[in-house]
Amino acid sequence: MIWRVDATHALWLLAVPVSALAVAGLARRFGAPAPLALVIAGLLISFVPGLPEFELDPELVLYVFLPPLLFSAAWQSSYYNMRENVRSIGLLSIGLVLFTTLLVGYAAYLLVPDLPLPAALVLGAIVAPPDAVAAVSVAQRLGLPRRVVTILIGESLFNDATALTAFRVALAAAVGAGFTFAEGLGRFLFAAAAGAAIGLLLGPPLHWLRTRLDDPLVENAVMLVAPFAAYLLAESVHASGVIAVVISGLYLGHRFTESPAVTRLIGHSFWKVVVFVLETVVFLLIGLQLPPVVNGLSGRGWGSLAWWALAVFAVTVAARFLWVFPSSLLPLWSARARERAAGLDWRERVVVSWAGMRGVVSLAAAFAIPFVTSAGAPFPGRDLVLFLTFTTVLATLLVQGLTFPALIRRLGIAGDRERYHDTVAEAGAQHAAANAALARLAELTAEGTEPVDPDVVERLRSLAEHRQLRAWERLGGGTGPAGEEVPSASYRRLRREMLAAERAAFVRMRDERRIDDEVLDRVLHELDLEEVSLARD
Repeated sequence: MIWRVDATHALWLLAVPVSALAVAGLARRFGAPAPLALVIAGLLISFVPGLPEFELDPELVLYVFLPPLLFSAAWQSSYYNMRENVRSIGLLSIGLVLFTTLLVGYAAYLLVPDLPLPAALVLGAIVAPPDAVAAVSVAQRLGLPRRVVTILIGESLFNDATALTAFRVALAAAVGAGFTFAEGLGRFLFAAAAGAAIGLLLGPPLHWLRTRLDDPLVENAVMLVAPFAAYLLAESVHASGVIAVVISGLYLGHRFTESPAVTRLIGHSFWKVVVFVLETVVFLLIGLQLPPVVNGLSGRGWGSLAWWALAVFAVTVAARFLWVFPSSLLPLWSARARERAAGLDWRERVVVSWAGMRGVVSLAAAFAIPFVTSAGAPFPGRDLVLFLTFTTVLATLLVQGLTFPALIRRLGIAGDRERYHDTVAEAGAQHAAANAALARLAELTAEGTEPVDPDVVERLRSLAEHRQLRAWERLGGGTGPAGEEVPSASYRRLRREMLAAERAAFVRMRDERRIDDEVLDRVLHELDLEEVSLARD
């Protein structure tokens, strides 16, 4: 098969990621939430005359964008933190999604005269899962307590599986496939169990392969293929691809400490770039969906549409509050479960309740609704479901997204004490690790072993002692008594100046053709690694 791409069409396609990266770069430069800036930019761009319609392809989202985004989030998440908050995560990712599906669906059925109940439940399932990307980015930047961030991340990892399964069951009923409640429940349980099993079965062999490749580039290439493999394998047997990706990501991320240092450095940088590019394109595409959504609404009154959109948005937001607060009162049958469930006060529950921004998965599901039923009749209210999905996604991103930082500041729930304890714990760990390193150095240089230059031993001992001190010094914010600069801060400042001088000398020698570009790349790589380690300190 020969593929031919029109140059003009290709340029328009290129304009989407280029515009997205430009907007995201400006937002990051000025400290604005990039997801919200991208959605607004997409809306504004959609009004440009002559711009082609960029209708969201559901297959593109579910098979190209979703797996790596989920995998990256799971890979960087803490397995232990997830396990400790499994009850809260489960109540949100399963219970809240199903509750929202029913509440929004029934409300839409009562509000919209010509929308049948099965189609209304399809709408409820579509808008049920929040996308926590925007909320988590704000929460981490403002320093929310770790448990709140963990719950939001865990919810966003697993709720898509519940929502997509509920969507398929509701859609089957709407098109006349005749699904019963028992069949829907069975499908959900099978999809979840089979997806988890595939993720668990795929994780160990991928980890085994990764640790035996001894090539950082190939190892990270395996990590790139892993989410697509997990998703496609699960979907091929009608299991949950989302759960398969998340489980395999959690497993591989938990075992990533066994990989070589270079592999970890490349992996962290690589996934940051991949996620940044995918998220920027996705949020811009959300804003660009305005023309294809509006084009299908001919003949409907804008007054009624505005009222229905406002009502669905309000019910979607209210459903989260109605679930989060009462669900914390559900009975717990063990002392250990009660201990794990304790900790979120009313202010943190308000934050979790307000962090319900919807995203691209909801739009992708809406665009996946077929145009006709199994009987050949037009799908009832397809254009309306698509419109209400778009307005709900947009309203949650703009209304909740723009007010989320102010709400956090107003409630005053920054995790300052938690960050202080983390710094103390890190300092203690650095101290113990340095002692272990010094003890090992003493063993290696003891009498009777291979002789080592005393200057080398002293340099290694000084380096270990320096690492021992710098975490304790960080408790003072990098300053000593009367604001004096502590030794480790002086070391970092002076060493950065030395590295800059070395780099300039290498570049000058390259320009004078005294060294080749390949030599320059090697020596700059060593300097860059050291400078990155200084930035970490």
